[in-house]
Amino acid sequence: MKTIPTYIHGVLDYVVGLALLLAPNLFGFADEGGAAVMVPRVIGVMILGMAVLTRYELGLFKLIPMPVHLAIDYVVPLILAASPWLFGFNDRPANVWAPHLVVGLGSFLVALMTEREPRHQTIPQHAP
Repeated sequence: MKTIPTYIHGVLDYVVGLALLLAPNLFGFADEGGAAVMVPRVIGVMILGMAVLTRYELGLFKLIPMPVHLAIDYVVPLILAASPWLFGFNDRPANVWAPHLVVGLGSFLVALMTEREPRHQTIPQHAP
């Protein structure tokens, strides 16, 4: 069931993107280095970049259609959730791998529940 409006999804994109950039510091694993630190930061930048470019209420340049944005959101969060096992840092303390898993699964669920198009689309005005 699609219950999350694209506007709320946009807010979450900016919040989660920023949170992923800061996650290594917030959860105390910035000194781990390697994939444990790089994966959330790279995905955070990707999320923020995609938010800026998406054709929804909070997009600045409105180049990426919302269905394409959601298709990417179905894949990238699962990579984030699986990253501790894909990149071999699942044996580290929970504060290192758990944020990847929790944010990844949560983001995937948000994508599944997000409407495919903005509720109030702005129709471009053409000069007569």
